[in-house]
Amino acid sequence: MAGDDKKETVHVISALVENEFGVLARIAGLFAARSFNIESLTVGPTHDPSMSRITIVVRGGATIIAQVQKQLVKLIEVIGVQDLSEGGKIIARELMFLKVDCSPENRVELLQIGELFKAEAVDYTPGTLTFQIVGPTEKCDNFLVFMEPYGISEVARSGVVGINRGKGGLQTSIKERSAGTAKSA
Repeated sequence: MAGDDKKETVHVISALVENEFGVLARIAGLFAARSFNIESLTVGPTHDPSMSRITIVVRGGATIIAQVQKQLVKLIEVIGVQDLSEGGKIIARELMFLKVDCSPENRVELLQIGELFKAEAVDYTPGTLTFQIVGPTEKCDNFLVFMEPYGISEVARSGVVGINRGKGGLQTSIKERSAGTAKSA
């Protein structure tokens, strides 16, 4: 186990939280107070308007990740926490807009590179071409590498959004736990 602590890996942690004022600030504060670096953070409502889902990408050893999860669960507004990276059954995507310098001479070449990456050209103005790309973080990173020689003028990334593959998942386990508590009462 000691070897696991030294090996840093990227984890996608999903937290289901009560949709209340200040929840995100408390979660971000928890990370800051413990000197955990957040690589990406996304928040969005669920199908239940009383809950939001927060997806946090953090890098660390096994002990640090376990500590992060325990600290999150302690927050009153947190309904449930799950490390989506465990078991490898995850669907994770990121949205990126990339604005690149574009001349009439290199426009076709840029569009061909975009097509190779399944990136959509969403805006063309004299001097610039803006792409939208959706996919795993690695795909977005690779697209940046290919576009760099042309002159990237701006990048906007959403951060990772993830969910378990197949049956089950964070919200399902919360419902099952709630049903079990109601039956035992």
